[in-house]
Amino acid sequence: MGTDGEGAGRWDEGGEAGPHPTPREGSRLAIGVVSAGRVGAVLGAALANAGHAVVAASAVSRASRARAEELLPGAEILPPDEVVRRADLAVLAVPDDVLPGLVRGLAASDCLRPGQIVVHTCGSAGVGVLAPAAEHDVLPIALHPAMTITGRREDVARLTGACVGVTGPDGLDADAAWLVGEALVVEMGAEPVRIPEAMRPLYHAALAHGANHLVTLVREAAEILSRAGIEPAERVLAPLLSAALDNALRHGDRALTGPVVRGDAGTVATHLRHLDDRAPDAAPLYRALARRTAERARAGGLVDPAAADDVVAALERPRP
Repeated sequence: MGTDGEGAGRWDEGGEAGPHPTPREGSRLAIGVVSAGRVGAVLGAALANAGHAVVAASAVSRASRARAEELLPGAEILPPDEVVRRADLAVLAVPDDVLPGLVRGLAASDCLRPGQIVVHTCGSAGVGVLAPAAEHDVLPIALHPAMTITGRREDVARLTGACVGVTGPDGLDADAAWLVGEALVVEMGAEPVRIPEAMRPLYHAALAHGANHLVTLVREAAEILSRAGIEPAERVLAPLLSAALDNALRHGDRALTGPVVRGDAGTVATHLRHLDDRAPDAAPLYRALARRTAERARAGGLVDPAAADDVVAALERPRP
């Protein structure tokens, strides 16, 4: 990572790319953020809090420009290749499908330098996607915060104590990238977790399944309560769901409660009749999750197998 000013001397040695800015006095790395979306702006702000200097960012939309102004004050708004050219550490925080083309474009634009650190924030990809950049002898790292990020200032504080998935390259000289990635995470106040390259898609699927589908489930439950005339639905759900999440994280499947675990097939059938009549769009999700709950309860010895069979039969019974 180097000490103050160390990076500037290293970058100047490249020569052919022209002069490169040095970080502010008291900071260690010049950070370039591509782009100032939700994740990029928050990680840039967290790195600035750690003492680094965000010198440039790309921002096209009005929202991203406003986000950069709030979270990355002083960063010059530039095209992506110019952002990377000015950076000791380039953070590529673009949508997953955009990342491969961006990396190829940067590799072809002569903005990368040996020794430069190039980080991407895509959850499902490792450092393989950075291969075109790695050919320029940059240090490729994948960092993915295991946290929902909305792009607000409070997200910077939420990074403290959160986990960040770190992936570096394989090979004899790979240790440096892994260690630099972990050091950056620690500087942001988060906890690094090493994710092997081949496991990145499965790792990301787990996070998306848990976080994104949790939001969907909560909103579905709130809408069903609203259709029952119960308002505010969120007030009813908040203590129940908060306790359920806490119990699930602390006790695993033993936290399961409700009619499926009790083997109460009659109650499940009643639920389905009313959902089919009054919330038909929510009924398929109820059926799918109740079936998976029955399977987990049966595997964990939490429900009598015969009672579990009755619940599954009720779930499979066609709508009259």
